[in-house]
Amino acid sequence: MSMLYIKYAITIGLLSVFSWGCSSSNEPSGEDVQPPLKDKVWYTNPVIDHDAPDPTIERAADGTFYLYATGGNTSVYKSPDLVRWDYVGNAYEEKSKPAWEPEAGIWAPDINYIDGKYVMYYSMSKWGGGATCGIGVSVSDTPEGPFTDLGKLFRSNEIDVHNSIDPFYIEDNGQKYLFWGSWYGIWGIELSEDGLSLKGGIAQAKATKRKVAAATNNTRGYEAAYILKRGVYYYLFCSTGTCCEGAKSTYQTVLGRSTDLFGPYLNKAGEDMNDNKHEVLISKNDAFLGTGHNAEIIQDDEGKDWILYHAYRTSNTDLGRVVLLDRVYWDDNDWPYVLGGGSQVKAEAPVFKKSK
Repeated sequence: MSMLYIKYAITIGLLSVFSWGCSSSNEPSGEDVQPPLKDKVWYTNPVIDHDAPDPTIERAADGTFYLYATGGNTSVYKSPDLVRWDYVGNAYEEKSKPAWEPEAGIWAPDINYIDGKYVMYYSMSKWGGGATCGIGVSVSDTPEGPFTDLGKLFRSNEIDVHNSIDPFYIEDNGQKYLFWGSWYGIWGIELSEDGLSLKGGIAQAKATKRKVAAATNNTRGYEAAYILKRGVYYYLFCSTGTCCEGAKSTYQTVLGRSTDLFGPYLNKAGEDMNDNKHEVLISKNDAFLGTGHNAEIIQDDEGKDWILYHAYRTSNTDLGRVVLLDRVYWDDNDWPYVLGGGSQVKAEAPVFKKSK
């Protein structure tokens, strides 16, 4: 390694450390959260350094990534590389935002590109509203919106699953499915052919829904499901613990895997997530805590896998749940892990071309 390269790397590293920036506002300024990197060698966490919880991500046809988060009328960001994020605005216009649950907020979006449309599943809930909260769906022709709300798919008391929030969409063997749940189990149902309604309506969904991960009590329940198909396995990523208590938060990202979409999802010892058994992927460390509610795993142009999720800075939990990026590695038995079992402060950046 040449002395010139070492000098260059040290210089970029120092610039990264001094350019984190902090903002306590929930409404970003519109400027890059991180300044442009001329040559991406590494990046620093967090990649979005203000409150932007429950991220979900989709890559548009031109290669741009769009991230959606709980906040306002669903905050929208865009990035060329998962590292540098611009705030775009809100997914919904105030006059036409979802409003079918009184006094509720729009939580935990899940973005997908389905049949030429950007389709966003979302939760409508409020604290203490587990009986009547539920999941809706909206569409847009463009990733920046505005999204047109198509209304609710179901409420908790209609589907008989308390606290029905945190939707996740997946296609498998030509069929479309929705998984969801928070604290009272992770459940799955089949959707209509276009993904915009329940197959057979609410009565059929209620009768055929299936539980894939259980909750034995309110301190060990799962929420925020994401399923990745890789090789012969389906990997069910969830979050467990308390999400939103600042320095007292115990949130962490956990998982199990199965050879079938509906499970059983098992840990390395063969124990079932329906018995609250799992592997821990990301837990707290000296820099970050409350590490959960991950977005979809994205593969870069070098075949490396990356995961975005929210967490608190241990040094300042008043910033809210910031967005972190970490590389996901795979061991010889095809189990995922992150270095050190926790969030990286600085790491080698993903590699993406300018367009898809």
